[in-house]
Formats: sequence, C-alpha cells, structure tokens
Amino acid sequence: MGDPESEEEAARPPRSALRALIPGRDFIASRKGQLLLAEWVVSFLTFICYIASTAVSLMTVPLIEFLWALFTFFAYSTKLNEQLKGILWPLLDFIRCVSAAIIYFIVSLVAVSKYSCAASKAAAVLGFIATIVFAIDFYVIFNDLIKFLKKGEPEENEPQQQKSDDDEFDSDSD
Repeated sequence: MGDPESEEEAARPPRSALRALIPGRDFIASRKGQLLLAEWVVSFLTFICYIASTAVSLMTVPLIEFLWALFTFFAYSTKLNEQLKGILWPLLDFIRCVSAAIIYFIVSLVAVSKYSCAASKAAAVLGFIATIVFAIDFYVIFNDLIKFLKKGEPEENEPQQQKSDDDEFDSDSD
C-alpha cells in the first residue's frame, strides 16, 4: 500500500504554469496591489484613447508606463522583488512613479491644448487621472521610505554617548 500523503498529491490536479502568473488575492487586496492595478488599467485606457485620437504621437508615454506598471505589478505579485536582491525595488518604484506622474501631466497638458478631438480630450482626462494615481503611489512609497529610514536612526541616548566618546579623545590629545 502507498503512503497516504503521496496518494493525496497524486489525486490533486497539477498546478499549471499560467496559474503561477495570476496574482494572489492577498496582493490584489493590498494597497500596493490596488495602486499598481489602477496604474495599469488607467495607462492602458489612456493608450487606447491616444490610438483612437488625432494625438497618436502621444501614445508612446502611456504604452511605456502601461508595460512598466504591468512588469512591476507582476514582479510584486510573484515576489520577484524578493528574489532579485541586487535591485533597490522601493527606489526603482519611487523613480517610476515620480517620472510617470510628471510625464503624464505634461503629455496631458499638450493633448488638451493642442488637439481638439474628443478622443484626445478623453485621453488627456485619463492622463490627469493617471497623474493623480501615480502621485498617490509615490507619496505612499515616500512615506514608507521615510519610516524605514527613521528606524535606522540612532536613539536620543546614542548621540550623547558618541559625544562623550569624542570628548575623551579630545582630552587625550591635550
């Protein structure tokens, strides 16, 4: 007779490779997951609107941000960020969000002022929404970075200890 645990494993259907790419519910329910999902969706909708408008030349920005948000979404959801230790993920994500917010704002201003078709106006409105979503994300990342950096600061007693050590060195040199 076989081992009961091995029989249970054999009875379970094999986990497909595509199933591993689907993010877990816990990540999608998190604040970071929701922000990345919103960035991904808004960037895609903005890209579609720019393709349908006379402002086709502006479609590159939402396409690049869509792909970058998609990569970041799957990197965080599959915990790729924990496997690649050489990359400073919070800093990379902060730079991604700041640059996206600034570029979306500029491109949306150009779309509103230069083009008059309805699709480019819709793309500009979505671009302003994307600016807000990316700005919220970089604000959250910035606050998390500040909290992390404050954890590394010495306590109030430690600077006094260091100062008294420095005084000892000064008295020795006299």
